[in-house]
Amino acid sequence: MKNVVREQSGRTFEQALARLEEIVDALERGNLSLEESLNYFEEGMRLIKECTQKLEGAEAKIQKLVSTEEGFKLEPLSFSDEEDSQK
Repeated sequence: MKNVVREQSGRTFEQALARLEEIVDALERGNLSLEESLNYFEEGMRLIKECTQKLEGAEAKIQKLVSTEEGFKLEPLSFSDEEDSQK
């Protein structure tokens, strides 16, 4: 079974994103009452925050190995490093 990291909400990033997509679809259809729309909107905002936190956590875990005079050390991988290596 695939090892899946879950945050406090108990949802994976993919589950939170899928629920957010469902909310967007429901809001775009426009057949909800004002109260239902507000409830969906509030849930969507919570999910955006949750997804953002999960992405930031994943980004913090991505590191690169850098050679130094003393040996090797781990540094955070920056997007500019990745772009430079692709050129």
